[in-house]
Amino acid sequence: MAINPDAKLAPDWNKPDVKKVPTRNGFGEGLAIAGERDKNVVALCADLTESTRVQLFAEKFPERFIQIGVAEQNMATVASGLAAVGKIPFIASYAMFSPGRNWEQIRTTIAYNDRNVKIAAAHSGISVGPDGATHQALEDIAIMRVMPNMICLVPCDAIEARKITLAAAEHLGPVYFRFAREKTPVFTTDDTPFEIGKAVVFRQGNDVAIIACGPLVYEALIAAEQLAKEGIDCTVINSPSIKPLDGATIIGAATRCGAVVTAEEAQSGAGLGGSVCELLSEVAPVPIKRVGVKDRFGESGEPDELMKKFGLKVPDIIQAAKDAIAMKKSTSARPKMMYLATLLANPREHFVLKNGKTLKSGAELKQALPSMDDATYKHHVTKDRNDFANWIADVYRDTETANSIRKAHNKQDIIRIIAQRLKR
Repeated sequence: MAINPDAKLAPDWNKPDVKKVPTRNGFGEGLAIAGERDKNVVALCADLTESTRVQLFAEKFPERFIQIGVAEQNMATVASGLAAVGKIPFIASYAMFSPGRNWEQIRTTIAYNDRNVKIAAAHSGISVGPDGATHQALEDIAIMRVMPNMICLVPCDAIEARKITLAAAEHLGPVYFRFAREKTPVFTTDDTPFEIGKAVVFRQGNDVAIIACGPLVYEALIAAEQLAKEGIDCTVINSPSIKPLDGATIIGAATRCGAVVTAEEAQSGAGLGGSVCELLSEVAPVPIKRVGVKDRFGESGEPDELMKKFGLKVPDIIQAAKDAIAMKKSTSARPKMMYLATLLANPREHFVLKNGKTLKSGAELKQALPSMDDATYKHHVTKDRNDFANWIADVYRDTETANSIRKAHNKQDIIRIIAQRLKR
């Protein structure tokens, strides 16, 4: 397997001299473009105009820029008021201060009222470096993704940061997005797909799926290249949309690979890693290893030094991938996707046949089929649909068995397929 051509990555993405640009630069460029496209776009900043890269917008549209000063709570409420009269406000500060300091104002005046405000959070993650723990926002994804009405986005490079900024301007409703101070590789292109609520498969493989966001997407790609030399094929998924999460893409990769790694420059317990674990635990439980900050505060140091110390580099992702695969192999005696077997005793939804009989499990369906009258069978299995396959897919999330049943030609084939599945 190799890089997905549909991802349209830069041709020199894996070269040692790949261009590096801070993702905050992409935000600044995107904000200026958004201002050109729509006169209702306004910007507010909490005394950090140059650092957050709002300066470009302020210079081009001084009449639409408001310097709030060191008053992040006030900035959020003023923005809510501006949104109420039709403006599209972008509020910018360090992530540690917004949403770190004004979370309640964002919750009550913006999210609760579903105001069209965009919260741009700079200097996120451990790579802030020498500023230390007080300025290294590691919990922001966790506290923002649980807020009702709030979109939560994390760009993987400066180009995607520009796309996110423009998408946020066009989206009706509150949006939170974070970006970093340190320079990171620019490896996507203007043609690389981005859409709120979507993840993109950057690399295809069948052994383990690495789902990453922010700067760790690049680390994941390099890790996958090195793992390929050891005969380990990785899927690498860029998931800039933490909320809404692209469940279809993630579930599909987890089902195919049977093992997952998440990677992010944030607290892994409730960020992207937590979000993926919540999703897969309900519908596609597979072994998962999370690469991220492990329930601790940051500290002062050089950015790359801290990324290594906190386990956020290529070797850490490689080890997590190998651990996840080992966990998968340790459970290989069980079915890859065990839904039909594990949920037999406690299905979430019973199946009521046309003749009134209730089926409580796949085993009961197998027993009922031989004596099922033709009218009942033909009601549930037609040329256009197969209710039994749909039930198994919807309730047990066993798409493999469901697809086999859909291809079956008669009752005996269905009985045989279910019998084989139950023996695994």
